[in-house]
Formats: sequence, C-alpha cells, structure tokens
Amino acid sequence: MAKTRKEKTKVKQGFQSGNHSLNPDRVKDGKQTHLRDKATIKRLLMYKNSKPIRNRKGQIIKSAPFQSTLPSGTVARVAPNQKWFGNTRVVTQTALQKFQDELGKAIRDPYKVVMRQTKLPITLLNERAKHQRVHILETESFESTFGPKKQRKRANIKANDLEALIEKVEQSVEKYDEEKDVDLAKEIEMKDEPQEKIMKKGQSERIWGELYKVLDSSDVVLQILDARDPMGTRSKHIENFLKKEKPHKHLILVLNKCDLVPVWVTQRWVTILSEEYPTLAFRASMQNPFGKGPLINLLRQLGKLHADKKQISVGLIGYPNVGKSSVINALKAKKVCNVAPIAGETKVWQYVTLMKKIYLIDCPGVVYPSGDSDTDIVLKGVVRVENIKDPEDYIPAVLHRVKKEYLVKTYKIDNWDSPEQFLEMLAKRTGKLLKGGEPAVNTVAKMVLNDWQRGKLPYFVKPPVLENDSKEKSEKHNDNEEQTI
Repeated sequence: MAKTRKEKTKVKQGFQSGNHSLNPDRVKDGKQTHLRDKATIKRLLMYKNSKPIRNRKGQIIKSAPFQSTLPSGTVARVAPNQKWFGNTRVVTQTALQKFQDELGKAIRDPYKVVMRQTKLPITLLNERAKHQRVHILETESFESTFGPKKQRKRANIKANDLEALIEKVEQSVEKYDEEKDVDLAKEIEMKDEPQEKIMKKGQSERIWGELYKVLDSSDVVLQILDARDPMGTRSKHIENFLKKEKPHKHLILVLNKCDLVPVWVTQRWVTILSEEYPTLAFRASMQNPFGKGPLINLLRQLGKLHADKKQISVGLIGYPNVGKSSVINALKAKKVCNVAPIAGETKVWQYVTLMKKIYLIDCPGVVYPSGDSDTDIVLKGVVRVENIKDPEDYIPAVLHRVKKEYLVKTYKIDNWDSPEQFLEMLAKRTGKLLKGGEPAVNTVAKMVLNDWQRGKLPYFVKPPVLENDSKEKSEKHNDNEEQTI
C-alpha cells in the first residue's frame, strides 16, 4: 500500500503571531525596551539562512536574503567620466605640437582672429623666451650699468698681458705643495682582508655585547692568557677601557697552560707582567690543578674589600681557546661548564657559584682588534681547524716555530726539505692516503694544526730579557774574566 504524502503547511503571509526574538511583528510590551528591529532580524537571518528555498523541481521559491533581486528602477547606473579623477587635463606631445602649428598659422594670417576661449596653458605654445635675446636694459638701468656710477662687477683679471700671466703661473708652480693638494688623486693603500669569513670569528657584535655584559656585571676581572704566548693573547684595548671607564674594578692576569712551557719561562712572564697588574700562574686541571689556592685566597681578599656587598662577581675574559671555562671547572673541582680543545664552545655568558660570597661569570672568547694575519689567527686557536679551507697553507709557519727535534720525536719523521714533503711523508706514515696511493695532504695538515692547538707540539714565545738578569750575567762574565787573568 503506497504511503500518502502529507501536505506541507503554507507559511502565512502578513501579520505573524508569536513572541520569538526573530519575529518582527511580535507585540511590544512596556517592559521589553530593547527589541530587535526588522533590519537586524533580516541581517541575522542572512547569517543563519544563507541558502535559498527551493521547490521539488529545484526552482527557487524564495531567494537567500543577500540574493534577493531589487525591483527595476530603484537603482540607476552612473556613466563613468574622466572628470571624477581630478581637475587637470592631459595633452599628448603630438596634439600640443599640432595645436601650436595651427595657432601660429591663425595668428600670422591677417584675415583670421582667434576668438574661441580655451583652458589650455597658452604659455606652453608661445615660446618667446627661446628665440628672444636678453636685453640688459630691461633688467638694469643705464646708469647702474654703463654710467659713471655703475655698480656692475668687472672680471678680476690678474694679468694684463701674456708675460704677466706667465710670471703668475711660475710663481704658483713654485708655491705648489703636492702634500697639501686635497684634490690630487692619491693611491690608497690596500689592506689585507681575510680571505675567508671564518677568519672574522670572535668579532661579531653579539660576542662583544656578551663581553661588555660581563665587564659591567663583574667587580673583579680575570684576564686569562696563554702561557705559550701571553702578549699575543693579551688585550690592551680592554685594559685601557677598564682604566678609563671603570677604574674601580680590579684586573688580574692569569697565565693558564703553564704546564706546556718550561718553569723559567713562566717565572719570567710572571715577573714581567706583575709590574703592571697582579699576575698568577695557573694550570686548569680538576685532578692536579696548579695555582688554585693562591687564586682563591686572592679572590677572598678582594671580597673583603667589598664588605658592603653580599657577594662579588668575578668575570673571566680572554681569547678563544685559552681555557676560561677550564679555569672555572678547576676552581669548582667539577665540571660545571662545557669545555673542549676547540674555539667557540662557550656561546653565552653564564653565572657559576664558587662559594657563598664569590660568583664566577664565564664569557665567550673575544678576538680583539690587533691587526693579526690569517696565520696568527689560526695558530692562536681562534678558528676551528675543520672549518679551514686550505690548512696546508699554515703548516710552514708551524714548522718554523717548532723545533725540528720536537717534530721528529712526535711524528717519527727524520728528514724533509719542504713543508709539502713533510706532509706527504706524514700521510704515508699514518696511512692517510687517497685513491691511487696519493697522500691526503689536507687531512694530515688538519691533524698537525689540531696537535698544535692542543699542545702536543712544544712551543712558546721567549720572554724579553730583564735588566737585572742582564746585569747579573755581565757581572758573572766579568768575574770569570778576572779569574782567568
């Protein structure tokens, strides 16, 4: 039996009864003051009922609220006009030239008169200024120009004839000084720039910002120096900055890695540097440190000078790879800072508590502007060896600075005539070979540079001879001469 369809109830037209909030015809009581008007209800129905109403055949019975068509005549289209966009008119160059020619013909013809008014700038057409000669009497009077009371300036001619002009030229040539000539093109001295960007490591604005944060936050500054090259890793720039800007802060020099140099070298450097600042020798080792007790006692004495403060901050600054973080680990006797035998391990400054009244501040390594060459930068340990493009270029400097007996003892190679031959012999001995048995010179050069930076190759800068030592030597020499006589 077929089902009968129920007829849908038709929507009543006209007045709608009900108190629904979307009913625009609901009765307004005196209590309800804020009721939705018809426009608000239409807008809400547009959001809610965004689809049109269709019959069974798909024909639209009632369009969506935003799709309803307007009755004809209610909206009129306004024709576009160029005058909407401003009060100026534009004419092309060809039209202007044509109009200029036609206007010139009309003006020259005695039987024609220009009667039509135009809004175009006629001054563009009449170019009298191009062809008219300037008459001086139109701008200045005859008396001020040519009369006895003339005010016009004459040209200042220094020579009346050719001979006087030659004399003036000769005098000016004699007085000419090439050094004082500003307009003279001079040759600019070209400075040697680092070939690689890696050579500018440790000089960025971020690292200098970290350095000045440490200097501002610390009461005592420890400048860590490499005992193998103290003057090469020393910063006069920072010392002058502390003298001028922060004279109340204490600066102490610490000679780290003193176990890599002979004892007499350390003693001599401590004697030389102690004339300017307090200097201590130190060996950064958690098991067998050297100089740890004197340094802690010195920091305690400085802490007593700042009795008004609860604690003092001690900042450690210096070149990359001089051992700042290792000094902190040695003072704490445990690993509190990340350390590595390569440059750039410390990225940002960090606080470390040494004891109740002393805090240590670790700082990233900063390369100070000293005019070092690429070779000096590499051999000071500023650059990581694995990032160097041509490490074999720096091997001649290593062979020049290290004694041959130390190289023979370290690498078991007897004789070589050139740095290239040294690298080839070392590659064959260590088995660093490429395809076809060719020596891997690049790999072996990096190995030598790593050994140099990590202290496997003995090297140190000789300290200058002191006056007292020279006097003692001269006295001993004189005594020996007297005894021989």
